[in-house]
Amino acid sequence: MILFPAVDIKNGECVRLAQGKEDAVTVFAPDPVAQARSWQDMGARYLHVVDLDGAFSGVPRNFELIKAICAELTIPVQLGGGIRDIATAQKYIEAGVHRLIIGTMALEDPALFSDLCKALPGRIGVSLDAVDGKLKTKGWVEDAGLTIDDVLPRLEADGIRFIVYTDIARDGMQTGVNLDALAVLCAKTTIPVIAAGGVHTLDDIKHLYPLSKKGLEGAISGRAIYVGTLDVKEANAWIDAQ
Repeated sequence: MILFPAVDIKNGECVRLAQGKEDAVTVFAPDPVAQARSWQDMGARYLHVVDLDGAFSGVPRNFELIKAICAELTIPVQLGGGIRDIATAQKYIEAGVHRLIIGTMALEDPALFSDLCKALPGRIGVSLDAVDGKLKTKGWVEDAGLTIDDVLPRLEADGIRFIVYTDIARDGMQTGVNLDALAVLCAKTTIPVIAAGGVHTLDDIKHLYPLSKKGLEGAISGRAIYVGTLDVKEANAWIDAQ
């Protein structure tokens, strides 16, 4: 099981949003590259990066920063936010990003998404971001009019490498993870699942761990590791001890 520290970039800074709301922002570090290096120094095995400006605008806004992060680190980086065409995806891979997380394109342009999976096999994951089981798109600001059950068979057929599942109501709120929804998703698919939204303390990692034997690849944590309710070194030590 992998703990993915999150580096969310907005206006060139490392931030966290509450429930994905663009105006509910807290700045945690002025230098995302330095913050990424700090998580690696603390023992992170994989970094989760989001271009929030890209997610809201639909075009990459922090390419040079993300390229600099990849150049600085020796651990792999996964990236989401504003990747809505194949050229952008390929540019990020060439810049050193290990794998990409696609949201809007996967839900709104199935043909293009299928072509992307073929162009970059093994590098593409999907972000399934839900409120009460209903999927959101365009940086979580629009209702996709779809459920996970509606899209999962198609995404599996496209050959996605992983799924990031976010319970939007819990994201950035430190209210604990939605174990029931994660268990249901893991039971429905053989695609590895990453949990996002609500990871607050080591207890949340402990509660998630049994799902690692049922298809859970790991968990993303943002606000909790920034404010100190979850310690990256302690969490990794606990995981390793299992």
